Order: sequence, then C-alpha cells, then structure tokens
Amino acid sequence: MTKLKICGLMDYHSASIAVESGADFLGFVFVPGARRCLEVKNAKKIIDKLKTKHQNKLPNLVGLFANQKSERVNKIVGNLDLDLAQICGDETFEYVKAINIPTIKQVKVVEHAQIDLSIANVREQIESALSYGSMVVLDKYESNSYGGTGKKFNWDIAAKLSANYDLILAGGLDCDNINEAISKVGPWGVDVSSGIETNGIKDGDKIRKFASSVLQS
Repeated sequence: MTKLKICGLMDYHSASIAVESGADFLGFVFVPGARRCLEVKNAKKIIDKLKTKHQNKLPNLVGLFANQKSERVNKIVGNLDLDLAQICGDETFEYVKAINIPTIKQVKVVEHAQIDLSIANVREQIESALSYGSMVVLDKYESNSYGGTGKKFNWDIAAKLSANYDLILAGGLDCDNINEAISKVGPWGVDVSSGIETNGIKDGDKIRKFASSVLQS
C-alpha cells in the first residue's frame, strides 16, 4: 500500500483530520521564511493535542529543515519528540550524520531536454542519500527554493527510478491527479501539501478525498 505524508500542517484541526484519514506521516515546516513555517511553541501545542487524542494511532512526525545548524535541528527534534527530519537544503553527509533521528532527503528533479540525463542525475542523488541511510522524496527543482514547490515534474523520470528504489513522490499532487500519479509512477509513498489546500489553507474535505484515493491504490 502506498504510504501517505500530509505536509505543511499548521493547525490542530487539519492535523487531526490527517490522522483520522490514515496518514502515515505528518509534516511540520521549520524553515525560516517558508510560508508554512511554524513556531516551535505552536507546533508543540498541536503535537501535544494530537498525542492526547490519538495516542497509539499517531503517525510518524516529520520536521522540515533547510540549511539550518544541526544543533538547532536537534533541539527542535528533541523538544517536539519528532520521528524524522526532512532535509531540504544543501546539507552534507557529515551534517546528516549529526542529526539525532532518521532523515528524509529531498532530491530536486532537474528536467533536461534528454530524459536519460535527468534520470542519471537524480539516480546519483538518490544513491548518495541512501548511502547515508536517508529516505528519499522527489520534488521539482526550482532555484533558490527550499521545501515543497507545489509544482509537478515529469513523472516518467520518477517512474523509471521507482522500479529500483523506495521513493516518495511530491510536487503538484492533488485530488485530481493522485490516482494517475500512483498508477504511472508506483511510488513507495506520496507527499502532498498545497494540493489539499483552498486559498492557501488546508481543506479537510480535500485531505479526506486525497487520503481515500491513496488508501485505495
């Protein structure tokens, strides 16, 4: 069954709906300047309420970071009792080793005129991330952008690679295209944020619909 990550959560209500809808991972953004960046104290309130209500049903909690000091990341990880840290910047192997919990490495897909070149470049990044024990999420490349782009890339690239690697597919997924994405790519997991929003705010109905499509895949 395809795993589901609901990302960019900013309030308890949406996070609780994500849990009830069967999400495997809940993502909270701690990248300064990002639109969905949460203050740690607010994230703690959300997570504490989730733990109280959902207890043993709570999914893996993921914090998103980009080019932040490892000491700062580890402090947030400890304060919130996170399960995974998603690394979205230009971090090195040594940096990842310094993080106290397992990591997900965001691999940005650069689309070249020749698809084989794109596949080769992405494969190299995947191999690098896997070599230091990270999971991998694929997202569209955008210069000077850290975190999710909300934009789709050529799924043929991901489809070629997902046959050999357990990959999380991100970038432009929504309720209208998720079935096609899973059918075409066959990813280990999918990651959604803007695709379940209305006017920039998480939409409970869209969360439920998206999750239902994933769970039935």
